[in-house]
Amino acid sequence: MSDPLERALELAERGRGTTRPNPMVGAVVVASGEVVGEGWHERPGLPHAERLALDAAGDRTRGAMLYTTLEPCVHQGRTGPCTDAILEAGIARVVVGARDPFPAAAGGVERLREGGVDVELADSELARRVRRQNEAFLTWAEKERPFVTYKAAMTLDARLAAASGDARWISGEASRRRVHELRALADAVAVGGETARADDPALTARDVAAERQPRPLVFGAGPLPPGSELELRSGSLEDELRTLAREDVQSLLLEGGPTIAGAFLRAGLLDKLLVFVAPKLVGGDDAPPLFAGPGVRDLANVVALSELGVERIGDDLLITAYVNEP
Repeated sequence: MSDPLERALELAERGRGTTRPNPMVGAVVVASGEVVGEGWHERPGLPHAERLALDAAGDRTRGAMLYTTLEPCVHQGRTGPCTDAILEAGIARVVVGARDPFPAAAGGVERLREGGVDVELADSELARRVRRQNEAFLTWAEKERPFVTYKAAMTLDARLAAASGDARWISGEASRRRVHELRALADAVAVGGETARADDPALTARDVAAERQPRPLVFGAGPLPPGSELELRSGSLEDELRTLAREDVQSLLLEGGPTIAGAFLRAGLLDKLLVFVAPKLVGGDDAPPLFAGPGVRDLANVVALSELGVERIGDDLLITAYVNEP
């Protein structure tokens, strides 16, 4: 049998794009070395993953093990506390992939232990994958701001799309489709004032399945182009992100140029990078860097990235890295 927590992670992924504002959660019940129940959270108001897995296991839950990607909840919402269901089912041991930092839901581990259940908190690469799966929800709950991902496109000689003069065609068709998929999964998409005034972009998810459209935002002082449907946010980045978090914006896809990206980076508000690299050369010396503005002066103060990933998308490469891991 493969690792049941990894299976729970796979199940949780089925809820991507439909569980907002709830996190994605998967659960597996194992009895006598056999998987006897599985479940995942599909959307708000429907049963949680743990309850579905317990229901599927039926009378085989007594003395069994439950693997769940996120700490079982203790609060009464649109569904009852998962901790109560676990205790009533007679589960002997629970393996939890990650703690739930949301105040109303936290405390499930302690409640289960008080009820006599042996609870283990995962400490492995799987646990890190669980946190990355719910990176937006966890950042929103822990830091009271959205998880911010910066998306950029550049040529092999590091010329940014923003400086190419024909920006939208630097990356290939498959990469452009991926960007629309990313927009469909984001709560908000933003650019800086310079991009808004130059292009007045729609920032919508087009030609892909989308439960809803992201909020189109502009960070800057304005003014916006006449008739623009973009939403101007003129306060400090920290204040605006806190306000957006209170409005249930958990994930923000930043698509502006190097000026706004540099501002987010220097403020410590940039969490993840997605850089599409096209197999093209532009040449010239006037293209801006990936991040504009004051930078570090020596290698001792560089911004270290983690969890570097590379994916082939059509003819392009997508480089992924974390500035702040969830």
